[in-house]
Amino acid sequence: MEIQEQGFIFSDDKLKLDPIAIHHYLSTQSYWAKDIPMEVVKTSIENSLCFGIYKESKQIGFARWITDKATFAYLADVYVKEEYRGQGLSKKLMSIMLFHKDLQGLRRYMLATQDAHGLYAQFGFKAIEHPERLMAVVIPDIYQKPD
Repeated sequence: MEIQEQGFIFSDDKLKLDPIAIHHYLSTQSYWAKDIPMEVVKTSIENSLCFGIYKESKQIGFARWITDKATFAYLADVYVKEEYRGQGLSKKLMSIMLFHKDLQGLRRYMLATQDAHGLYAQFGFKAIEHPERLMAVVIPDIYQKPD
């Protein structure tokens, strides 16, 4: 799938992805994957349904679904480079991703966000009704190197 709009390309073609650019953003600019190793990023791309946003063949945005393509999908690693924000690119990316042919008829779509609740609410995401049912093992500093 590839869509061109207002000089940007949105694509689910993994061959177009720039793992170096994705790694750079996630490891240096994200709050959720600081210092993530390149090999972990590559493995996450290999095992996910990925989407890129491109301007003149340069990767300027990314997101991926961790999914079984039957019942469940978890949205992860969503970003648009700061200089391209405010142009509706996140909204366009979300609309493309939610209606992707491999993600229709799922029982649950989930995500976690610190600061983009307004964006995701526009696409039907809401707070978990029974958060006490959810559990997790969290290792917050797994990518941090000891001093």
